[in-house]
Amino acid sequence: MTAKTMTEDEVAGFCLALPGAREDYKWGGVRVFSVAGNKMFALQNLRGESLAFKVDKDLFLGHVDRPGIGPAPYLARAQWIIMHTPYPLGALELQALLRRSHQLVVSKLPKRVQVGLLL
Repeated sequence: MTAKTMTEDEVAGFCLALPGAREDYKWGGVRVFSVAGNKMFALQNLRGESLAFKVDKDLFLGHVDRPGIGPAPYLARAQWIIMHTPYPLGALELQALLRRSHQLVVSKLPKRVQVGLLL
């Protein structure tokens, strides 16, 4: 039995449920999930074709070696990965990685801004 995967709408709902998360539409067709105004933690193509987000620096190469996952264009140097639909990860693993992306971005914010955004 394979793990349940998430739809694009489920991913968007999950991202927006994280503390302080908001969404914007940029670059002619990208749904941007961010915290603290403009600190991105996930990007979703509006046509539902791809999802990109930040991962831990020491785990980046391990992620991009997995089938269906690659370095995100323009953002790989900041340890962002990209995957296309259907997402190659089960729902629980994808949720954990999105939660971690959110926390990696929050951890770089000033301490006073972090309050209420940490999980």
